[in-house]
Amino acid sequence: MNIHQYLTFGDAMLLQEESAGEFLPDDGTENEVINLYPHMGYQTMEGFGGAFTDAAGSVFAKMSKEQQDELIGKYFSPEQMNYQMVRIPVDSCDFSTHMYAADDKEDDEDFEYFSFQDVEQYILPLLDRAEAYCKRKLPIMLSPWSPPAYMKTNLNRKEGGALRKKYYSRWARYLCRYMKEYTDRGYHIQRLSIQNEPKAVQPWDSCVYSASEERDFIRDFLVPEMEKNNLSHIELFIWDHNKERAFERACEVMSDKTEELVAGVAFHWYSGDHFDALSLIHEKYPDKKLILSESCLEFSKFGKEDQSVNAGRLAHDMIGNLNHGMSGFYDWNVLLDEKGGPNHTGNYCDAPFLYHEETKELEERFVLRYYWHFTHFIQPGAVRIAATCYTSFLDVTAWENPDHSIAVIILNRSSSDLPYVLRISGKLVKYTAKASSIITAVIKE
Repeated sequence: MNIHQYLTFGDAMLLQEESAGEFLPDDGTENEVINLYPHMGYQTMEGFGGAFTDAAGSVFAKMSKEQQDELIGKYFSPEQMNYQMVRIPVDSCDFSTHMYAADDKEDDEDFEYFSFQDVEQYILPLLDRAEAYCKRKLPIMLSPWSPPAYMKTNLNRKEGGALRKKYYSRWARYLCRYMKEYTDRGYHIQRLSIQNEPKAVQPWDSCVYSASEERDFIRDFLVPEMEKNNLSHIELFIWDHNKERAFERACEVMSDKTEELVAGVAFHWYSGDHFDALSLIHEKYPDKKLILSESCLEFSKFGKEDQSVNAGRLAHDMIGNLNHGMSGFYDWNVLLDEKGGPNHTGNYCDAPFLYHEETKELEERFVLRYYWHFTHFIQPGAVRIAATCYTSFLDVTAWENPDHSIAVIILNRSSSDLPYVLRISGKLVKYTAKASSIITAVIKE
């Protein structure tokens, strides 16, 4: 049994690769131990991915072909980030250059004017380039931010509002028309969330659903319409919002015959850890998937220059989610401009890549490297294994890959170097985690 370690640390994002080491027989060490238990398995990892928004596509179109190839390769090469899937908004979201709907005509009952003109401008070219690189169809998660304005109580795509009851049926048909447009063009729609952030009244595209409204829409309108259109194979995900209310939302929606219609719960990171909320969902609904569908750093809350601290925040959230049942992950925008946009309401955010249009520079942000420690080493089909750690200053998650290698990700959130002893199957090896660092250790027989 040997070990190879990859360490990222410091404000310069130094990557240090340590030569393979040998495990020694367990000498009875009690302190500073990280235990690994491969015989205790939990959830299976489906994969990692990111969002193809209008904003990402519009910035992508401004870059040189060489830069475009670099970005696509970084994300989708098995030698790099090894992304497996993408999330795409239904119609416009805040990260669009403008608000739009594929069909916003109230008198168009049969969607005769339905058009993918806006989707064709920025999203599909980015998707096509990624699929051409991967030489396969990428599984897509679709998420609506708002129905067309006429369907809503406030007659506006923005500022919340709710779906009017008389339009439940038409909105279900609209979503099916949207999914069929993708599938008819040869794309692979894997899953649909019912509504992005259904508790949030936002100054951009948004729509509010109560739990009972989400439940009834799924059971009485969306699922029957999907069955009519041979779309029943597409997974449905509820909530698609923050973790602090995820458990009660799951309980309220997955009632009255709806549980069997729902594949899982999608969640965001914006309201804090709440990792136990994921465990509660898994305990009550063990067959339901837990997918993080959106995560990013808003420049209104987090300093743009605090890259290492911010990357550590996201890595902490990643490990906590993984250790409490998460089986899939979608980062938010895969690419933005130097301001963190474009965004039609000025909700600027960070992304793993920022493109500086004036200087033509493609900037790789620290968070990309931190995420690499997970996405590159935790393979699709990997199974999380049990681990215990001697201190809360180290976040640890461990996974056994299909090739039987074990990937252990260790995040040192403290400002001090911390020693640790990896212990597995009666053997151990000793290392030190540098202050404010992230490490991936790969163990092979």
